[in-house]
Amino acid sequence: MCSGITGHAEVVAVSFDETVVPVEVILGIFFASHDPTTLNRQGYDVGTQYRSSMFYQDAGQKELFERAIERHQDDWANPIVTEVVRLPRFYVAEEYHQNFYAKHPEQGYCQVIINPKLAKARKYYAEWLTA
Repeated sequence: MCSGITGHAEVVAVSFDETVVPVEVILGIFFASHDPTTLNRQGYDVGTQYRSSMFYQDAGQKELFERAIERHQDDWANPIVTEVVRLPRFYVAEEYHQNFYAKHPEQGYCQVIINPKLAKARKYYAEWLTA
């Protein structure tokens, strides 16, 4: 994965109850919590495995994601380069990576990279976030 030769991307699978949190909020947090305008890069992490991606399971999700990109484009000076592709096989990461931030908030990566992203998401979506 780290070499970038697999073609895989580092992603998360998001499950939520739309009666509790609207899908527009989930998609808004997606765009607020990373830079969707940088190709194959997120902060200091560079390579195709760090591309901005949205994986859909059906035509409805694809359309939803494409509309979200259009809606959020005005939030960015540069074009959004997030890819929208059919969900391939999903591989669950090793246990060590599960809930990494919650288990290791003191880690340098969490402090320098994740905390600013969380702060930005909280700025715009505080009413929806509990942690």
